[in-house]
Amino acid sequence: MQKIIILICFLGVAVISKADIRLPNILSSNMVLQQQSKVKLWGWCSAAEKIFITSSWDNKTDSTYGSRDARWMYTLSTPAAGGPYTITLKAGNTIVLENIMLGEVWVCSGQSNMEFGYNNGLPDIKEALSTCANDNIRFFYIPKTTSRYPQDNCEGHWVNCDSNTLKMFSAVGYFFGRKLNADLKVPVGLINSNWGGTPAEVWTPEDTVLNDPALKEAAEKQVGVDAWPFWPLKPGLTYNAMIAPITNFDIAGTIWYQGESNVVAPDTYAKLFTTMIGSWRKAWDKSLPFYYVQIAPYAYNTNNTAALLREQQQIASNYPNTGMVVISDLVDDVNNIHPINKHDVGLRLANWALSDHYHQQGTAYKNPVYKSMEIAYDKAVLSFENAPTGLICKGKTVTEFFIAGADKIFYPAIVKIEKDKLVVSAKQVLAPVAVRFSFNNTAIGNIFSTEGLPVAPFRTDHWEVDRSKLF
Repeated sequence: MQKIIILICFLGVAVISKADIRLPNILSSNMVLQQQSKVKLWGWCSAAEKIFITSSWDNKTDSTYGSRDARWMYTLSTPAAGGPYTITLKAGNTIVLENIMLGEVWVCSGQSNMEFGYNNGLPDIKEALSTCANDNIRFFYIPKTTSRYPQDNCEGHWVNCDSNTLKMFSAVGYFFGRKLNADLKVPVGLINSNWGGTPAEVWTPEDTVLNDPALKEAAEKQVGVDAWPFWPLKPGLTYNAMIAPITNFDIAGTIWYQGESNVVAPDTYAKLFTTMIGSWRKAWDKSLPFYYVQIAPYAYNTNNTAALLREQQQIASNYPNTGMVVISDLVDDVNNIHPINKHDVGLRLANWALSDHYHQQGTAYKNPVYKSMEIAYDKAVLSFENAPTGLICKGKTVTEFFIAGADKIFYPAIVKIEKDKLVVSAKQVLAPVAVRFSFNNTAIGNIFSTEGLPVAPFRTDHWEVDRSKLF
């Protein structure tokens, strides 16, 4: 009987004793928290465990309790940008998160053109190494991981930007963050979550793809692609492992560079992409700004498949709180799917964020896009948005314009610039019906806004296009 009493007392002590709390890796020293926001702190503990939380920016101590499923969460209000600060968490153990900055946090995601950096031989990153050290730019790198089910943690830790940590980071992401830090004069946190060769399906929750017949059919085409035998292709795999674990972490927005792996089924990309964006916004419970890059000219092995994908990306730009960067002028080799100029890509994305999200004025950030067409006898007169001071040609004559009549035969066009309008004609076409600009896989046009941004590729028709294999 005495042994039983001792055992009961021992178990009682075990139940009421304090236990250790644990944090996900995204909550660590050196992190950047979103300024002037309600940020979440969370982790694991014993059920009903009382946890005390103190932030050094106000030295106020609050508390919360663990739930029945041995988890805890607390919402903390953050002031304006600044730091470094500490956050102290106490239960059975004490965790002190140090060197925390408050500023702007962005996720950098997509496939290889977002992933590429120093280790891929990019000259612009190599040039930046000697001057990149900046304690007000922080990186969190998520390694390539997949999961069949959404995860609540991922590998990684926050580090300051320097010549060593930059070597592992996205070049586009770095140049984006460097511009934000310089112009906003606040700390910037960048979360690197990307994987070369991945289609958008794997970054989208599985149920949202499989429950839509059109998206499911397109996803099935991905699984059969022989060109990507070592990359995840099934819906949700990288979302579950590389996005879901950070959706409690408050962010300002997302930049995205992807699409090359979806050229096998381009027709549904706008629907897929906006579905993905919507699912991320639902997971973060906020209307995140989403700025993305239109895929560059490249010699794919199927006619016009990239043109159709770019068209879908243009359609997706009508989705609320999104913006598309056109980079056709930043390509020096259409046989290289990875254009080496990542500096200007990051800069254009940053200009979108600075102008559209942070409401800074004075910078042209929207590419000219086709608006409408009027027929005047044997000429087509095209109007454009985002060309307030007109259009210019960088070259002797405007290139990559084609015009067709009702017979659907396209001929190289003669183009005359009239401020923000283009007058397009060809001697073979007496009654124009349709115009196309840079509407193929490799076209690099030479028509720009006077501010220097290239006109986005477009077509005025909805005719069937040649999708024959080239090799």
